[in-house]
Amino acid sequence: MLFSSIPFLFYFLPIVFILYFAVPKKLKNLVLLVTSLVFYGWGEPVYLFLMLAAITLGYVLGLLIEKHRGTPLAKLYLTLSVAVSVGMLGYFKYADFFISNFNAVTGLSVGLLNIALPIGISFYTFQILSYTIDVYRGDVAAQRNPITLGAYIAMFPQLIAGPIVRYRDVEVQLRERTHSIEKAAYGARRFIIGLSKKLLIANVLGELCDAYGRSDDLSVLFSWLYAIAFALQVYFDFSGYSDMAIGLGSIFGLKFMENFNYPYISASITEFWRRWHISLGSWFRDYVYIPLGGNRVPKICWLRNIFVVWMLTGFWHGAAWNFVIWGLYFAVMLLIEKLWLLEHLKKSKILSHIYVLFFVIVSFVIFNASSMSDAFLCIRNMLGFGGIPFASAEGIYYLRSYAVVLVAGIVGATPLAVRATEKLRQSRGGAVFLTIAEPVVLAALLLVGTAYLVDGSFNPFLYFRF
Repeated sequence: MLFSSIPFLFYFLPIVFILYFAVPKKLKNLVLLVTSLVFYGWGEPVYLFLMLAAITLGYVLGLLIEKHRGTPLAKLYLTLSVAVSVGMLGYFKYADFFISNFNAVTGLSVGLLNIALPIGISFYTFQILSYTIDVYRGDVAAQRNPITLGAYIAMFPQLIAGPIVRYRDVEVQLRERTHSIEKAAYGARRFIIGLSKKLLIANVLGELCDAYGRSDDLSVLFSWLYAIAFALQVYFDFSGYSDMAIGLGSIFGLKFMENFNYPYISASITEFWRRWHISLGSWFRDYVYIPLGGNRVPKICWLRNIFVVWMLTGFWHGAAWNFVIWGLYFAVMLLIEKLWLLEHLKKSKILSHIYVLFFVIVSFVIFNASSMSDAFLCIRNMLGFGGIPFASAEGIYYLRSYAVVLVAGIVGATPLAVRATEKLRQSRGGAVFLTIAEPVVLAALLLVGTAYLVDGSFNPFLYFRF
């Protein structure tokens, strides 16, 4: 079940709200757990057993790690938690990747397993790992109520597309949280904005990307249109889902961390990754990079740490070489900045922004390519190599057709609208105007988004591969 679907918006969500707010406080986590399991099992009920097994294992091992903390047994149980969690992720997500590469290297023909990827497994696996690791470190106490831990792991608002929520960040909220009209209103507003980003910008730009994939046009213009459109699509799709998750969390009295902070305004790749998918970056920093020694090690070990983290970051996104190369691409870019370029970027904000946008857009061409040869072909076309034309009738047609949504996406990827709204709010009469206008605009966005869904328009889900 997707957030951007009629069943979720008009059947599942109202029922969840009624149940959640009708039951007493002590039963709210149970409602969250049961409804989350229904949400998860809606499309693939067989994987409910996998989810329940993961919850049970996390619960039992958390208790055992705490019981034996400071002894070799605690390390053994932590190792078991990591091995089983990573093993399950590896089996379902990467088994066929490794088999196909083994066949390519050896010339053998080992049969592929053709395993369906359970939705959200990358996200809830990382949440379980962060929980057991934090219990081992003594940062949190093991959760003794299996329903509470299950609600944390399976919680549907952030199950399928993040943000990756750490147990220590919501431990107190799971036990004791408040609900208010203000939180619910903020949550509804944030959810509608996220839904609109997904439906009205990401999905429309996805149509442009899909048209490019079907086209034989190799012009520079159309290649750049595609590259820019996909960079915006993946941002509005992912940040839209994060907004919806944060909004739903607020309605349920939970505060989730921000996952995006206008990454396309960054003046360096280093800054870009402080603003893009913040929960994933901080997870790898705290549970991989720092345990490996971070930058407090000899330079050769530091270089190793950088490449390990970014290879894993790329591989986390999908079981294909283009994702690994995408991660290593950023490892190289970040090393260049840290060792030399970062100081020079401070001299010109305009050039630094152009530099970031160029290399990030190129990175997403690699990210979305079905093969590296396709990625190199698109990049070659963007650079005008091979004598290809700058523009074509088809490229000009799509530029005209999607100009409005491209401009909306570019402006929406900056804080300009938020800043303008804040200035208006501070002006004389501005607050009154916004008080009236905001609910009208939000209602209109919800209505238009619903019409888009009823029409059965293009509605891809980019995160099945995760």
